[in-house]
Amino acid sequence: MSRVQRITSANGRLKNLMNQTDNRICADCGARDPKWASANIGVFICLKCCGVHRSLGARISKVLSVQLDEWSDEDIDAMIEVGGNSSANAIYEAYIPEGYSKPGPDSTHDERSRFIRSKYELQEFLKSSLRITSRKSSASIQSSFSTKILDSFRIKSSKEPETVVEYIGLLKVKVIKGINLAIRDMMTSDPYVVLTLGKQTIQTAVIKSNLNPVWNVELMLSVPQNFGPVKLQVYDYDTFSADDIMGEAEIDIQPLITSAMAYGDPEMFSNMQIGKWLKSQDNALIEDSIVNIIDGKVKQQVSIKLQNVECGEIYLQLEWLPLDQ
Repeated sequence: MSRVQRITSANGRLKNLMNQTDNRICADCGARDPKWASANIGVFICLKCCGVHRSLGARISKVLSVQLDEWSDEDIDAMIEVGGNSSANAIYEAYIPEGYSKPGPDSTHDERSRFIRSKYELQEFLKSSLRITSRKSSASIQSSFSTKILDSFRIKSSKEPETVVEYIGLLKVKVIKGINLAIRDMMTSDPYVVLTLGKQTIQTAVIKSNLNPVWNVELMLSVPQNFGPVKLQVYDYDTFSADDIMGEAEIDIQPLITSAMAYGDPEMFSNMQIGKWLKSQDNALIEDSIVNIIDGKVKQQVSIKLQNVECGEIYLQLEWLPLDQ
């Protein structure tokens, strides 16, 4: 395998890990969309927490950028073995004292520093069986500690049956535009859309200062055999604080998939309506959503009124792609 192929493969494995729902927020403060990671600890972290991790030294936390640094196979293997932020926190935050609060996205540097040092350097929240109390050198302590932590994950994994997710096709979601979105800044918002299906999470780019944004961007989700609705959320991007929610909704993809499978190869048919998702009090549709065969493709136009917010609409186009396409 060439160096370029190895880097491409490594980037793909890292991206798959980042797309896990629990890895879309910082392991230490909960900030959205972390772009840094501690490779030896196995967690994704935000820029603010990254600074504290660096101050611990590489013997405790080996910090890498998920976008700027070149990752080794060993680093990615270690991250995958831990299993993500939720699995890591189940170990590192097993015994947080009552009344002790984790830092949040808006916490000060001092608050982050105290928590992160207690969590990783002093190991105050670990199970007693994992704590290292030897008088060895710091490097030896961290080596012993890392080994015990990884052994803990291996034991946990060996007790759980391996589940294989079977996919039946791909869902292409074209996020077209938003209309009359909610104000979350002084006079406007910086909106972006997040789509979640199972453990997959994808999002659009942020559009600055626009309550009627036009994205016209296509996003792709793999659809498992036992699929549920796609969760749609709209957020206002904030540079120095947690992003504000601007509404949410659920998209029922059952009508699209059922209709597509009933007709088989859509290229055999002329343009026609083959299904419908009906507007009701139980969903967020603005109007009935029609499933059509258009130029040999199964597509569905969806207009959504955002829920749990004062105003806002999102317009989408769904397209079903079977795996053999």
